[in-house]
Amino acid sequence: MTLLEELCAWAARLTYDDIPDRVRALAASQVLSQVASIRAGAVHPLGGRMIAAFGEPFQPDARQAACVLAGLGSWLNLDDTAYAGHLSNSTVAVPLAFAHAHRLTGAALLTAVVAANECAARVTAAATLGPLRGQSAVHTHLVGAVCGRLHCEGVKDPRRWTDALGLALAMPHRPLMRAFLASDARLLNALAPVRAGMDACDAATAGLRGAPDLLEHPDGFLAALATVPLPDEVTDGLGRRWHTDTLSFKMRPGGPGIDAAVDCAIDLHRELRSDVGRSAPPVDPASVAEVLVETSLYTLYAGRRADRYVTGPDAPLGALVLHTPYPVATALLTGGLTVADFERPALADPARWQLARRVRLTHDPALTRELFASAAPFGAAVRRAGAAAEPWLFDFGGAETAGMALDAAEPPEPDFTAATKATGARVTVRLRDGRAFTRERLVPLGAAGPHTRACHDELVREKFVTLGGDVDTAKAAVELGAMGAVRLRDWLHAALAVQRPAPR
Repeated sequence: MTLLEELCAWAARLTYDDIPDRVRALAASQVLSQVASIRAGAVHPLGGRMIAAFGEPFQPDARQAACVLAGLGSWLNLDDTAYAGHLSNSTVAVPLAFAHAHRLTGAALLTAVVAANECAARVTAAATLGPLRGQSAVHTHLVGAVCGRLHCEGVKDPRRWTDALGLALAMPHRPLMRAFLASDARLLNALAPVRAGMDACDAATAGLRGAPDLLEHPDGFLAALATVPLPDEVTDGLGRRWHTDTLSFKMRPGGPGIDAAVDCAIDLHRELRSDVGRSAPPVDPASVAEVLVETSLYTLYAGRRADRYVTGPDAPLGALVLHTPYPVATALLTGGLTVADFERPALADPARWQLARRVRLTHDPALTRELFASAAPFGAAVRRAGAAAEPWLFDFGGAETAGMALDAAEPPEPDFTAATKATGARVTVRLRDGRAFTRERLVPLGAAGPHTRACHDELVREKFVTLGGDVDTAKAAVELGAMGAVRLRDWLHAALAVQRPAPR
């Protein structure tokens, strides 16, 4: 049996009762969190243009609805991640569209989300040690779209799943960084692969065949997209090693890698306000000598390409959300970071850019060691690869990083019940009068770790309400698995009910 055949046989027969309670609960939070992200996209002016081009989030053609939902939730970096991949843009968006169209129960919706999560994350993990990661690894959505749809449609024949995935992965997408960072093409980053996944499902239904050995064949997917292929990640521990356990929930726009620094900046805002008194502004940019952000190579790597595009308030949104100085400066000045902070008039605030110019990033090797010790975003892959990961590690961070990661490497974890995402940061604000204020955070708020496992339902409720959602709708998300078809449909309409601004 090939990798795709084994994966598809498992996913096609997955039932709600097969899924552990903790994984079901995480999937319910994932649905609410991604609905909040879709809401944010829908009320943004760019989201309005997307809806004008492709139609409403819920429309008669579920395939088109899936594409719109995928697109709306993706480009503000509010989408949830896992080891491995930015899953929710397909693994939640597509089941939402088809659960609505086919009037499914909440249990059926959550089962489809988990099936899509597990398949998409596993294929993504197998190619994680390669040139594409994070939102650029859009092959995640080819898999998530196919699996989310087929499970919602009740397709039990694993051969149809294998054919659809073989066809979807036959021509994997690869975004160009210039377009991704400097144009509105970023809005199509998830929409395009989800559309291709819809086409692959239709083709398989009509009898077109995919190559069942596409993943592992020497001329196949992993050979083309992985520097260090990890085929065992596709099928190891099916039904025991749940990738949904590795979910990290995005509480604020921006990323990847800036979350911990922004968390620290928000804490520092409170401390500085307490220091100067509540009647005065907490931070006067002219009084700041430097804002030092010590962080791992991951944050430095993620921001390196974006930095050249960010020169002021007219910088493209695609680059701004990957840029550390502006979000950190904003959080220090305002005590938060919202979608509105990436639009005018907030973007035109000269104080933010004055302070952003004083933000300096530097590498902390200890935080990089913690990064590789965690499961996400790629520590688990390095452990799976062992010494074979050295070429990828060398390209990522040089000889020192390769040695650091391999020295700390342990055998792959048997499951992900203790998974973490340690993308940490230490932020120090040095004032011109000589005083210094420091905060440090190893695991960002909402990222995989003990706090998120204990409080994810509360965290995503806060996210949903902060982004304009109704409190009662947010509270009802914990009951998704018990919702009948009528109640689920009503909940979906309430969750996505937004007041969009008039087109500009």
